[in-house]
Amino acid sequence: MTTPSPEAASDDPPSLSRNRGFQRFYGARVLSSLAFQMLAVAMGWHIYALTHSAFALGLVGLAQFLPMFCLTLVVGHVADRYDRRRIASVCQLIECAAALTFAAGTVGGWLSAPLIYALAACVGAARAFESPAISSLLPGVVPRSQLPNATAWSTSANQTANIVGPALGGLLYGIGATPAYAACSIAFAAAATLSGTIPLRAKPPARAPVTLESVFSGIAFIRSQPVILGALSLDLFAVLFGGATALLPVFARDILHAGPIALGLLRSATAAGALAGSIWLAHFPLRRRPGLAMFGGVIVFGCATIAFGLSHNIVLSLMALAVLGASDVVSVVVRTSLVQLRTPDEKLGRVSAVNSLFIGTSNQLGEFESGLTAGWWGAQRAVLVGGVATICVALLWMRLFPALRDTRSLEREEAHATASAN
Repeated sequence: MTTPSPEAASDDPPSLSRNRGFQRFYGARVLSSLAFQMLAVAMGWHIYALTHSAFALGLVGLAQFLPMFCLTLVVGHVADRYDRRRIASVCQLIECAAALTFAAGTVGGWLSAPLIYALAACVGAARAFESPAISSLLPGVVPRSQLPNATAWSTSANQTANIVGPALGGLLYGIGATPAYAACSIAFAAAATLSGTIPLRAKPPARAPVTLESVFSGIAFIRSQPVILGALSLDLFAVLFGGATALLPVFARDILHAGPIALGLLRSATAAGALAGSIWLAHFPLRRRPGLAMFGGVIVFGCATIAFGLSHNIVLSLMALAVLGASDVVSVVVRTSLVQLRTPDEKLGRVSAVNSLFIGTSNQLGEFESGLTAGWWGAQRAVLVGGVATICVALLWMRLFPALRDTRSLEREEAHATASAN
């Protein structure tokens, strides 16, 4: 499998800024997220230009979600049995090939709506394997003492790409669809190169035999941990109901009366707020009552969603989306830290796969839900109802999961002791 890097022999681990493995991990995360965000803008504008349908926009999200849903148990077990760096690298090369197909189809004039859905499904399948591999790789790159800080910086890397990616994607698409898709392919290829060369601090755990129990052990572990279950499910339903990302092309074109560059700015505004929030959390970690902070973040997320739905001014819309992103990052950091700090490494791939399913359900299935409700009620009303539903979910979850509400720290000493054996 893999061998320890020379850094592993040191009792005094290097800081994140001097950790070569974390630098490559960070770079791969930025480039992969950058490419995906550019691709999302290009796909969204392309399908809306072809169909002029909010429902068609939702189908792009559904096409990406279905492979993730069907492959959840498989991808988690793969991440726990094989080299996670190689998995991530191969998946990013597949995404590179999909972006090249988009570019070729645009040049040749044969890129149709059904083909866009098929390629979106291909990207969704690749990301289904990539996400748990990348997420479960971080504990092998940095020591546990640095993990919360590394998680915050990793989130900031993702959000930095989420700012630059949509804006760059919108700008390039304004020039032409082909340059946008070509840039995506280059970024995916660079990410694949970095992912495959990340040095690890320690040798990964030995491969466990494949049994039905081991395949389902990630789900069983989450069910036995009410704090993790509460955090994952809260984030799932909050973003599922409150997400307005899929409808941004509708808001940009039909409500704010703007073009693809404005669409890129709208998508970047959320990430700009999230970047500010993640940098703040990197310098001022949530050391006390992270559960309450998560609930507060979700409630603010719902309020910002309502404000965005009411806005007809692009400046106010950008401000609402920035607040939305800043509040959402609290939930992201708490959820990710809880999973990584309270899960044994030999189960981390499977637990991360379930976590990725929850994220995919909230994001991609949330896009489908947004498109469906917008087709029924109109885009603005759909967003307003989603914001109210998000606030209601947060208040309900505070009663259903008191362990999450009352948790006093991200890490629990007995987390490993309570984990069941493979």
